[in-house]
Amino acid sequence: MTMHTRRGSLALALVAALALAACGGGEDGAGGDGAAEETTAAAEGSSSEDGAAADCEAPDEVRLQLKWVAQAQFAGYFAADAQGFYDDACLAVEILEGGPDIGPAQVVAGGGAEFGIDWLASTLAQRGAGEDFVNIAQVFQRSALMEVAWADSDISSIADLEGRQVGIWGFGNEYELLAALQAEGLDPETDLELVDQPFDMSLLLNREVDAAAATTYNEYAQLLETEDPDTGELYQREDFVTLTMDDAGTAMYQDGIFVSEAYLDANEDIAARFVEASLRGWVFCRDNPEDCVGITFDRGSILGQGHQRWMMNEVNKLIWPSPDGVGMMVPDAYQRTAEIAAESIDTIEDVPGEEAYRTDLVAAALANIEEDTTGEDYEPEEVEVTPGGE
Repeated sequence: MTMHTRRGSLALALVAALALAACGGGEDGAGGDGAAEETTAAAEGSSSEDGAAADCEAPDEVRLQLKWVAQAQFAGYFAADAQGFYDDACLAVEILEGGPDIGPAQVVAGGGAEFGIDWLASTLAQRGAGEDFVNIAQVFQRSALMEVAWADSDISSIADLEGRQVGIWGFGNEYELLAALQAEGLDPETDLELVDQPFDMSLLLNREVDAAAATTYNEYAQLLETEDPDTGELYQREDFVTLTMDDAGTAMYQDGIFVSEAYLDANEDIAARFVEASLRGWVFCRDNPEDCVGITFDRGSILGQGHQRWMMNEVNKLIWPSPDGVGMMVPDAYQRTAEIAAESIDTIEDVPGEEAYRTDLVAAALANIEEDTTGEDYEPEEVEVTPGGE
C-alpha cells in the first residue's frame, strides 16, 4: 500500500487558507469557524508527535463522475490516478465515465458519486432547483464553445444566425449560445430554428444545419480530421467560420469540480486531498502532454491518439495560464457566468452569489504544490491534424 505522508500538512495548510482565501458563504458559510475547527481536528488526528502526517492505513474510497466519455478533456484526473497522486493523498478514486444519457448532477445527487465534473451553469441550475451543490475547484478558465458554419454560408456573426437552422446541445450546454442570441436581439424560439444536435458534426458536414455547436478541443477537430470528398484532402480552417462565445461576450465557466455541501461538511479533509491531487494531475499534463495522451488512451478512449493529442493541447489552453493559480475561481468571471445563468435558466430566481463556490480548498492545494501552479510561461504546441484523428 502506498504510504500517505501529506494528509496532515494539507489539512493544516487548509486552516491557514481559510483565513486568507475568499470563501463562498461568508462568515456563516461552509468556510467559517466550524470548518476551520473540523480541519484542525482532522489535522491533529492524522499527525504524529513530530508533526509528520500519519501513514495511510486505508485509503478513503471516492468516486468521480465525468461529464463525458474517456478523453483528454479529463486527462488531469486520469494522470492523478496513473501517477499515484491520489494514492499519495490516501485516496482510492474510481473515475466514472459519462455519456449522452449520464448527467453528472443526477449521478451525484443520487449518491452514485461524491464528486462530479460539470459546466458551472449546470451546477448553478441544479442549486436553483434545490440541490446543495457547490463548486470547489474551477479547472477550466476559458470557454471552449463555438458555433461553426461553412465559409460559403454568408454567416460571419451571431446576428447572421437569424432565420437559419442552428445546431445546439442540451444538458446545460446551451446557455452560452442562448445568451449570445438574446444579446443580438434574437428570440431563440421564433427568429431561428434550433436543432437538437448529436455530439458530433454530422449535421453540419451533411449541410442539414447552417451552423453547429462545437468545442475547440473535440468537435472542431473532427471537422479538420474529415476528408473533403471534392478534393480528397482534409478540410482546412479556411473552409469554416467559427463564432466563439468569447467573441460574443457570453463565455461562461465550463469544467469545474463540484460536490454536495452535505458531503463537504462531513468530509472536508477528503475533499481537500482530492482537489490537491487532481490539480497535481493537471500540472503534470501541462508539463507532460504526450504522457497524458498515452494515459488517456490507456483508459480505453475510442478516439485516436491524433485526436487526443489535439484535445490535450486545446484543453491545456483552456487551463493555462491561470494567473490566480490552477483551479481558482476568478470573481469577475464567476459573476459573468452567474448573471448569464440567472437570465437564461428558469430554476434560478436571483443571481447566485459566493455561496455557490469555495476557494479555500484550492488555496490550500496551491500552498502545497511545489511546481508552478500559474503556467505564466505556458506555450501551446503545434499539433498536426491527422486523418480521422488516428
